[in-house]
Amino acid sequence: MLENVEIIINRLIQEVQYPKAAELFSTLSGGKRLRARLILTIAPEHPKAPLLGAIVELIHAASLLHDDVIDEAMMRRGTASVNATHGSKVAIMLGDILYSKAFSELTCFDPKIAYAVSQSVTKLSVGEMMDVEMAEGFNYDRQHYLTMLYLKTATLIEACAYCAALLVDKKADAYGEYGKNLGLAFQIVDDILDVVGDEKTLGKPAMNDFVEGKSTLPYIDLYDMLNIEDQKRLITLHKKVLNDDEKQWIRTLMQSHGIIQKSYDYAQKLCDDAIACVPQEEALRTIITNVISRDH
Repeated sequence: MLENVEIIINRLIQEVQYPKAAELFSTLSGGKRLRARLILTIAPEHPKAPLLGAIVELIHAASLLHDDVIDEAMMRRGTASVNATHGSKVAIMLGDILYSKAFSELTCFDPKIAYAVSQSVTKLSVGEMMDVEMAEGFNYDRQHYLTMLYLKTATLIEACAYCAALLVDKKADAYGEYGKNLGLAFQIVDDILDVVGDEKTLGKPAMNDFVEGKSTLPYIDLYDMLNIEDQKRLITLHKKVLNDDEKQWIRTLMQSHGIIQKSYDYAQKLCDDAIACVPQEEALRTIITNVISRDH
């Protein structure tokens, strides 16, 4: 069924009637299509499910284009970002095209669905702004970080599950809660992989989040465990291009304090909470399992 989503995505891009936009969009990696996959899993037989999946994937792609501009990221999923190859102005406008096309297509859905998706994009934008603000210095506040994660990443996944349930008259609130926990767990696993992964697997340098100024969950939890001297050193490394010795120092401390396992345990708790919301859905349990066990 994901093939139908890809067909619809390509049709929507062609409907923009601007070949340059289609050309640039073709350079983007589709990624895991988690959001569309979630919608199709919850509402597999509904005729509008593939269109809804295509819409949210356009929204997600738009958010990544803008995110790369904000972060001045040169790579996305192992390939050069649009802002790296064509400049920030082009990347922003391509993102705007995807957003506006997605919103125009939402008008053919029930107002409850259109509102839920649109509201999630508002939250996503607030989360993006919070992320930028938090990157100005080392963030020590675990709850503040988790709030930002919910807004920037989990809210759109929450909306996907909620709206898919509305399509087929399932208990939307329960499915939305599943999506929220799934989204948080997904991003926390990303946080972990940024620390423990390698550039070839990640498609970007290891510990790139910290270099970009993001104090992700492992770093926040590590800071809480350190003595004052090591806390000060960790802060001096924030937003700095790390050499191999500095990376090893951080990894060694994380290992000695069990930080990575702590982050995994928290992600697993979120997964367990998600499954508890929809215990009868074996396919959704499989999605959760794939999220917690992935290596990129």
